[in-house]
Amino acid sequence: MIKKIQIILFLISVMIINAQNNPELYAESISPEELKSLLYTYASDYFSGRDTGEKGQKIAVDFLRDYYIRQGISPAKNTDNFFQKMVLNINKEKVETENVIAIIPGSEKPNEYIILSAHLDHVGEKNGKIYNGADDDGSGTVALLEIAEAFQKSVKEGNGPRRSIVFLHVTGEEKGLLGSKYYTENPIYPLENTVANLNVDMIGRLDPKREDKDPNYIYLIGSDKLSQDLHDLSEEINSNYTNLKIDYTYNDDDDPNRFYYRSDHYNFAKKNIPIIFYFNGTHDDYHKPTDTPDKINYSILTKRSKLIFYTTWKLANQKNRIRLKK
Repeated sequence: MIKKIQIILFLISVMIINAQNNPELYAESISPEELKSLLYTYASDYFSGRDTGEKGQKIAVDFLRDYYIRQGISPAKNTDNFFQKMVLNINKEKVETENVIAIIPGSEKPNEYIILSAHLDHVGEKNGKIYNGADDDGSGTVALLEIAEAFQKSVKEGNGPRRSIVFLHVTGEEKGLLGSKYYTENPIYPLENTVANLNVDMIGRLDPKREDKDPNYIYLIGSDKLSQDLHDLSEEINSNYTNLKIDYTYNDDDDPNRFYYRSDHYNFAKKNIPIIFYFNGTHDDYHKPTDTPDKINYSILTKRSKLIFYTTWKLANQKNRIRLKK
């Protein structure tokens, strides 16, 4: 009888190890159909362009909160039911707004955190036209939701991440990276225990300026700025799982676009936290009413989302946390 129990326990341990070594089991839950369904809602006219502090942005944060509740994912500590509330000064006016923050606690190292971020806001409505912001940053927002669902599935099957994963939807990005600035100045979780920030801002479209018209690419920015470990891990993960063409054009220190300084990861980088910024490049619909969900390439959005999921999985589960450059 004792031997039989030992065999059963051994088989269970083998199953757990196999599951931890096979994140594909959970990445498969990230699908074009679900991303499309989420984005057609999030970037619909009902959200009125999600301008910071306006009614459409309040609808957006409620949508995000309710999604995490349905998935059984917990609110971050010291939030008001997922909301990190703040008052921002925008155009000399005080605007009440909020970040949305959820967490999947780590099973072995709950006090080490990987933060996934995407901005929940867009530019709203102008001259009677709604700026839906499907790519900017509806695409990053729904990617985080699908990644959260995949990780929660692993938790339910007893294979949850060893480190904690924080899903941070920041407000006020279009007003000057204000929501991420607020978080890094008022962190919910200690910045010294924050392993990395993976920031997702515009990953659903194709860059028409690329001579190579192959959609199988992603621009990565900042992966080697603060941690060679993070850069090497990212390259390894892509090679092992997704085989996207990783393009570092905008990572160049002399890049005139200065994208490294223009999204929410930069506020984490300023605090010496290693970052990766995932980006598809700009296009003719950037900051226009024509940035709509029918123009998203859902197949490539899925593949890019899986790359971020796999990278997060590795960061959360490997034995040692990544090191900063000396």
